[in-house]
Order: sequence, then structure tokens, then C-alpha cells
Amino acid sequence: MKRLTLIAAAALSLTACQNDHLADSSTPFEMKSTSAEYLTASALPVTKVSGDITSNTTWSGVIEIDGTVAVKNGATLTIQPGTFIKAKPNAIGEGSGILVITKTGKINATGTESQPIVFTSYRLLDGDDTTTAVPGDFGGIILLGDAPTNVPFTTTVEGLPANNPDFYFGGTTSGHNAGTIKYVRIEFAGYDFVGANSGNEVNALTLAGVGNGTTLDHIQVSYGQDDSFEFFGGTVNASNLVSFAAEDDNFDFDNGYTGTITCALSLADYKSAHTVSGGSPDSNGIELDNNATGTATSLITNPTINNLTIIGAKNGVTGQGLAYENGIHIRRNGKLTLNNAVVTGYPVGIKVENTGSELSAASNLSSIQVHGFGTSVTGAGTAGIPAANLLTGTSAALWGMSQPFYNEGSWNVSPRNCGNFQGIWTKYNFSL
Repeated sequence: MKRLTLIAAAALSLTACQNDHLADSSTPFEMKSTSAEYLTASALPVTKVSGDITSNTTWSGVIEIDGTVAVKNGATLTIQPGTFIKAKPNAIGEGSGILVITKTGKINATGTESQPIVFTSYRLLDGDDTTTAVPGDFGGIILLGDAPTNVPFTTTVEGLPANNPDFYFGGTTSGHNAGTIKYVRIEFAGYDFVGANSGNEVNALTLAGVGNGTTLDHIQVSYGQDDSFEFFGGTVNASNLVSFAAEDDNFDFDNGYTGTITCALSLADYKSAHTVSGGSPDSNGIELDNNATGTATSLITNPTINNLTIIGAKNGVTGQGLAYENGIHIRRNGKLTLNNAVVTGYPVGIKVENTGSELSAASNLSSIQVHGFGTSVTGAGTAGIPAANLLTGTSAALWGMSQPFYNEGSWNVSPRNCGNFQGIWTKYNFSL
């Protein structure tokens, strides 16, 4: 039965409803239901959008994307704070709405802490507070740019139809500017054009050849059907990122990505869905490749990540932790420069494999702390991490955090809450 909250139009206020789940800053953080914000938004008029955007456009209120919407030809898409964006389900009930910012387009999605911009499941905006959202209800967001990659400039980004120049990425402009995404949540995203597990899926947020003129800050991805964040080459920097309950990898780097990420959290919900490859778990905190074939190229995938926290499951013997693979997996000639990192709650903490792959010597190895249920670290570049910073065992290490495991009661990642991860702009509990 629909239980839509009836509110007079003059009284509708997204600001007010999004403050419903404010926690008293003087008390320990606790999960708060925020269903009210979706019920309030579901009473607003819906603007339906389809096809290409070729002139400057502003979105507000509730937007429904039908199919793939591409911003191109010099147009800028501006999204106002507090806007909700959903997908129109296709014939088989999948939310295939995908927003693409092409090389010739730009986005200005600048929310605020109290009024984030929310890309979310259409099921949460149907006015029924009993509806359950599922991964794949919203397609995803794709930013394409002209920054360097290690693949040809005529490469089509993963997840979109091939041989369409609008969907090519990569070039020679390191400072390419795709615009701004700030104080944004992306929920229940992911889409596969070909079929389940085709390897050609849309991620929640894809950055392909995006340059460092772009601003990415305070972005949370939750319950993505594939990867939360995937970087295909480019030089874009990002800060204050949260990946929560990814079905596949939380952060994925490929094709010569060389940007810097500052302050990032990967947080598992071990009751969520997890990918499997060849019958084995395939979900990682980070998965990093130089390219799909592991070929050495003149431009090598080598991101720098400063202040990283990867939290898996608390227990490694009951099946919770066994649903995952590696906290960090560096492979196929890829490299990672890592500073001030904590990894805990995965069967293997950091795994480096294949010739040419390494945890870069530029890393501050003494600032890296790693726990694994079976193995803490293995592979090139990991030998320099101090022995005191490496732990194994069936119970994941806290590494000084209050209670970092989402499924184990009142969650608190302090003192590693560098990005206001428990602030009013984030959301973790989607139930009443």
C-alpha cells in the first residue's frame, strides 16, 4: 500500500527533509533512517529527459532519465543542490538511465552538505516507503575527457556502444576540465548493455580520460552493481570519496590513470551482493591494472592515494570475510603509490602480482597498516612495510578505529574520518 507523505506544495522543502537524519554532533554517530527525504521528493513534479543535451541546461527537483543522455557540443549541464535524478525503467524493469558528459560537454553538479545531489533508485522515489531498491536501478554517470591514456584516442569507454565518437575518450590535454561533481550521492547504480557479467558494464561513476581541471569532491557511491569508481586513464584528482557496499570493486584503475586521490573510504556491507569469477570471490577494495592485457606501455597506470581506509568484514571464518578477495590488488604491469593507508577485513590485505606490477617505491611504506585474514601483504614493493604494521588472523584489526565494520553495530571509523564520512551529506541506511 502506498503511504506517501502528504505535504502541501508550499511546504515542500528538500532542505528540511534532508535535515531529518542529522545526528547530534555531541553524541556518537549512529545510523539514521532517511526515508523521509525520498518520500518528500516523490511528491514533487518529475521532469523527463531523453536524448542529447546540446545547449546549456539546468536541472532541479526530480529528473527522470530515459535511456542514455549525452551532454555535448559545448553544452554545460547544471544540477541544482537537492536535485534527485532517477532512471526510467526499460521493458524488463532495469533502470538504464545513463548520464554521459562527453569530451565536448561539461557538468556543474555542485550540491551542499545539507542538500547533496542524489542519483538514486526509481523505487525509492515511487512514494511507497516499503519499496526496496536494488543495484542496477540507476544506470550510472560517465565523464569523458581529453587527458592522456595508454589506449588509442578512438577507444570507446566501457559500457557504451562501440564506434560512436561521442563516447571516445583520451587525448593530450592533461588539464582537461569536465566540470564539477561535489556533494553528490550515487545509489543503486550499474548497467550491462550486453548481458550479466559481460565485462562491458557501466559503473556507478566512470572517469575516462578526464583531466585535472575537473573537480571531484565529497562523492558517495552506494550499492553499485559493478564498480563504484572506475578511472580509465586521465589525470583527474579527487578528494573525500566514499564507496559503500560495492558489488564488485570499490575503486578500479586502468589505462594509464595518474591522478591523485586524497581521503577515500571503502566500506563493505557483507550482506550485500558480491561478484564471483570462476567460482571464486572477485570483490576488491582496489583493483588496479595497467591495461587488460598487462602490456607495458610508455604511460603506466600509477595513481597516488593519500589517506586511504579500506574496511571489509570483521570475521574471516564465518563466511563474512570469505565473500571478498583482496583489500588492494595490483596486477598487469600496474603501479600504486600509497601514503597513510589502513587495510583490514579481507582475506589478503595487499596483493601484487605479475611482472612489472608493484607497490611503488615512492610510497610512504611506514604509514601503511595492513591486516589480512590469511595474508597481510605479498608481492613487489611490499617488503618494506614494517613488520609491526602487518597483521593476520580471523578477526580483522581495528588499527585504532572505534568500530569500523558496518555490520557490527554503531559504526564509527574515527579517527580516520578525514572526509566527514559520517556527515549529513552521506547515507548508509536505506531502510525505515
